[in-house]
Amino acid sequence: MLSNELINDAIVTLRTSDTAMSALSLMEEFKVTHLPIVNNEQFLGLISEDDIFDLNKPEEPLGNHTLSLNRPFISEQQHIYDVIRIFGELRLTVLPVLDSKNNYLGAITLSGLVHKLPDIAAINNPGGIIILEVNQNDYSLSQIAQIVESNDAKVLSLYLTSDPNTTKIEITLKINKIDMRQVLQTFIRFDYIVKASYSDMNSVEDLKDRYNLLMNYLNM
Repeated sequence: MLSNELINDAIVTLRTSDTAMSALSLMEEFKVTHLPIVNNEQFLGLISEDDIFDLNKPEEPLGNHTLSLNRPFISEQQHIYDVIRIFGELRLTVLPVLDSKNNYLGAITLSGLVHKLPDIAAINNPGGIIILEVNQNDYSLSQIAQIVESNDAKVLSLYLTSDPNTTKIEITLKINKIDMRQVLQTFIRFDYIVKASYSDMNSVEDLKDRYNLLMNYLNM
């Protein structure tokens, strides 16, 4: 998924002649703390709520404000992973999207991005989550996929996290199988440390247990 597919057409732009008060009003309306300043398709910068409060002159035009952010934007053909990285690094609520000629195309909102995350992480697909821990030198994506697939399952998504203070990495897998017992047993047999596992099956079993407790209570 590319950045131009994430543009929210509802987000308005500001001009340098707009007042700080009008900018704050629009931010409140759209539930954001940033808005792009654009003059004739030329992206000039991203003003934040804090920039306006720091100047503390609500009737001043935005052109008189100092922008704390160094003109953040993303190109229209960049991947959603780059979008997530920039949002995280700069803690934005809005990210402008520019074309190859640096013309403003629109903006991505943080809330809109969050709504897209289930699609790229296969969160909405039924299945289970497995969290493994391995040494960095022992990490093998092909072996992990082979273990999952040898148990008639598929890897739907995978991501890694690491701690700079250790040589360990944590692998979070989403697979398309609800009953993961055989998959977990195989990982253990191959000396993987299974830190945790979560499955839709757990929810089903929990509901059954609650139902049985209720029936036992009613039959007392």
